Parts: sequence; C-alpha cells; structure tokens
Amino acid sequence: MKRTVDVSIPLGPVHPCFKEPARIKCETRGEYVIAAEVELGYMKKGIERIMRGRPWQEVMFLAERVCGICSVIHNMVYIEALEAMTSIPVPERAALLRVIVNELDRMQSHILANFSYCYTIEHETLAMYLLDIRERVMDELERITGARVTCAYIVPGGVRFDLRGEDDLHLRAALAIIEEEMTRYLQMFATGPLIALRSRGIGILTKDAAREAGAVGPTARASGMPETDRRLRHPTYQKIGFSPVSRDEGDNYARIMVRFEEVLASIGIIRTCLDLLQPGPIRGGGIPGAGEIAYSGEAPRGELSYFIRTDEAGRVLDISIQTPSIMNIEACCHAMLVGVASLADVSSTFVSADPCIACTER
Repeated sequence: MKRTVDVSIPLGPVHPCFKEPARIKCETRGEYVIAAEVELGYMKKGIERIMRGRPWQEVMFLAERVCGICSVIHNMVYIEALEAMTSIPVPERAALLRVIVNELDRMQSHILANFSYCYTIEHETLAMYLLDIRERVMDELERITGARVTCAYIVPGGVRFDLRGEDDLHLRAALAIIEEEMTRYLQMFATGPLIALRSRGIGILTKDAAREAGAVGPTARASGMPETDRRLRHPTYQKIGFSPVSRDEGDNYARIMVRFEEVLASIGIIRTCLDLLQPGPIRGGGIPGAGEIAYSGEAPRGELSYFIRTDEAGRVLDISIQTPSIMNIEACCHAMLVGVASLADVSSTFVSADPCIACTER
C-alpha cells in the first residue's frame, strides 16, 4: 500500500515571482498544504532607529524611503501626523492636491500588484499590458511632483508644487486613456478561463478569519470588510464623498478584482478633486514643535500607522511605524495558504495578498 509522506517544502527567499525576499515554509501532505509559516529578515534596514534623534525635515525624507512602491502615503501620514500634533492648518487646494497624488500612487501600486499576480499564474500577456499602463501613471506622478518614486511632495502646511493649467489638462487626458485600458484589462481578468482556473476558490480568506488575523486593505475588503478603509475617516475623502470597494468571495480572484476596481475608483476620485480645485494658496505655514501622536492613513495595502514623539525643536525623539503587510502576511499563512491543493498555488496566493516586505521589515 502506497503511503503519503508529510513533507516540509520551502519557497524562497529568492523566487522569480516574489518582488522582495521572503521564505515560505509549507508543511504538506502530498501537495496539499496543511500549514505554512513565513520567515522574514532578509532586508532589514533599521530605518526607525535611523530616524530617532533627527530633525523632522530629515525624517520626512526617510519616511518615504521605508518603501518605494507606496512612498507617497508614508510621506502623507508622517506629515499629517505632525500637523495634527501641532495644529498646522492646510489650505483646501493643498488638501485636494495631496489626495490626487496619493491616489496616483495607489493606482501604480495596485497595477504593479496585479502585474505580479498575472505573471505568477503565467498570464504574461496581461502582465505586460499592466506594466505598460503603469508607466502612464508614473509619468503623471513625475509631471506633478518632479519625481517618479520618492516624491517628497507633501510638506507641513501644504504641498511643494502647485498644479499648473497644462498639468490639469494632461492629467485628465491620461486618466481617460488609463480608464479605457484598465476597463479592458479588468474584463480580460474577469472572463479569462485560465485566470478563473487559477484564481477562483483558491486561497480563501473568510470574513471571520480576516477579522481574527487583523487583515487590512484590499485583502480585507475582498473578504467583505469595506469598513477597514481608513479613507472613510479622512476629512478630505469625506468631503468628496468617498465610498470603498469590496467583494465577498475572499479568494485570489476577489483580491485582484478589488485592486482593479480600486484603480478605476481612484480615477473617479482624482477627477472629483480636479473639479473641486479652486485658485488659492498651497501652503498654510507652520513649523512642527513638541508633541506626541498616533496617526493612521490608508496605504495601498491597508492601514498605515505612525507613532511620533518630538521635542520643542521638532527633533524626532521616538517613532514607531506599523505597516499593513504584517497583518496580511499573518492572514495569508494561517488562513489563505492552509488547504491549498497544489504547491503551484502557494506562490500565487501569497502574491495575491500583495505583501510588501520592505515596509514589513523596515
């Protein structure tokens, strides 16, 4: 009689489908995954320790270097925390410009995440289409902020540069192209037989399991938890009537579809902000002083929190960052990967959670 032997199989830390190094250790029965753990520690930067004792101006640049894929939200949460701590006003035009740049950054991050997933399930055509359209988003980020990755656009009391009239027209034209292409790619993903075979019913994260693991971002919203979106609590997003995207399936397919739909939703948010923009100042003035605060925002992967303590000169005495991927990795290991029937689906399920190892390890 043939006997199935339990086997421990590692994936990574170097894997062609992982954007960053991580090691997944799977306990299997045949190819059926019965348990999984993630081993981290391959790219620790110690950036929080580097931040301590430095002036707030230096920490502003360090914050967006926690992660290059979601640098704008690190800049935004850090600066808005300082503003809330010392009551620095922000002009309405600057607040809307912040949302525009933040949503452009969310779009490129989501598109890159979906590229990684499509590449992992070997749908290279759609993957390359997505990587190409992402360049248009990056071009608009560069046009507005002057940089593609580490923009340093948000400063205490406002933003660094204004939006020129020609930038407005160029951005609207680019959004129309991106919307048309992303709608087509969404339909390719939603109806493609290969994608359905590799995505539907795989890596299921139930709503209860998502809540227990503390999942956030698209990973949580794909499991029926729209209330996890921190943009619901942000005054500028409240003003423009923001409504989160969510689905109920909780599988790989749902997580990728939520990101597709959020890209289209971000286009709508940016257009609303452009329509609401009125002539006015882009900086309100103000210098951070002494204080202590915990402040959160919605990164592309979910809730991002900063705890900051400063002295009278604005030096950062203490800082702690909680990034969203650590909770989503927890949900992935202890719920999504358990019960996966094939090792081929382990990497795609892990990638569907869009883990950011740079944020997680800092």
